[in-house]
Amino acid sequence: MKTFKLLTILFFSTLSFFTHTAFSDTNCQPSSCSIAPIVRFPFHLANLQDDRCGVPGFGLSCNSKNQTILTLPLAGEFIVTYIDYNTKWIYINDPDSCIPKRLQIFTLYGSPFISVFPMDITFLNCSLDSSYDFQFPIYCLSNYPKYVVVASSSSSVPLGCQNMSRVSVPVDDTVYRYQNPGALGVDLMLTWRIPGCVACEAKGGTCGYKNVNRRQIGCFNLPSQGIPSTIKYGIAVGVGIPGLGCLIIALAYYIEHRTHSRRRQHDAELSNPSITLQPLAIAAGLDGSTIESYPKTVLGESSQLPKPSDGTCSICLAEYQSNETLRTIPECNHYFHATCIDK
Repeated sequence: MKTFKLLTILFFSTLSFFTHTAFSDTNCQPSSCSIAPIVRFPFHLANLQDDRCGVPGFGLSCNSKNQTILTLPLAGEFIVTYIDYNTKWIYINDPDSCIPKRLQIFTLYGSPFISVFPMDITFLNCSLDSSYDFQFPIYCLSNYPKYVVVASSSSSVPLGCQNMSRVSVPVDDTVYRYQNPGALGVDLMLTWRIPGCVACEAKGGTCGYKNVNRRQIGCFNLPSQGIPSTIKYGIAVGVGIPGLGCLIIALAYYIEHRTHSRRRQHDAELSNPSITLQPLAIAAGLDGSTIESYPKTVLGESSQLPKPSDGTCSICLAEYQSNETLRTIPECNHYFHATCIDK
């Protein structure tokens, strides 16, 4: 019974291993709030995917408008408009369509994201009678006809304007290249760093945790000409686990049956006193006349005997040496040291 319990524990441990190993492929399929963006590792979508499908700090959610939301610890909620998993860029914007307002208190502190192309922007509060050229007015921050807010890449403050703030804006490569503050209405661009995923994505695979322990990151779904890896794994698990269970049950039955048979045989021997062990003839000793009747052979210098297997005495287990005297027992036609038999 103990054997069966141990094998049962082994079976369920193996089953747990298969289940944990297949976690990334079976429970972490890509998802989305609507059509786009597609959410997968290192991100996970709250209420639609298990938290273990993504890296801590990469959680996304869906709002009432089915928009994908990224919540930065100290900057609040932003709409995710696009995720590029190959370049590891994520594009975000303001749900209220006024990203310049959000930039006044924007920070990435406490999040796993960093800015790829940071551009310094100065926000100016200018009166309408100012001589400043309002080239890049920000309408969602302005209050006509009292004042207008403009963005400038220069740190200088022109006459008739006040410095509201100077911030570092995580713009995309195009805005950064041309240093165009008038493009502040477009998305902000952030990036992240997950070791080992760049090469995987470049090969056409997807990154993910190898198991629920979230200690190692693996590469899954690499393109192949044969059956997809997920189907192969499903077949292996579907066939392997039942087969392993049957094997363990059969092995447990065999061990229990064999143990029970030996126990019954032992009990029968103890209950039958007429059965006694017969002593070996050699262990009891032979009379002198019988021993003397056994032929003697003196080995020559070569120590060769007719059979190569006769080179060792079966009594003392020592190899025969030249000039030693041997005796032969006719019943078995084996050689022994004469001194071993005489004893």
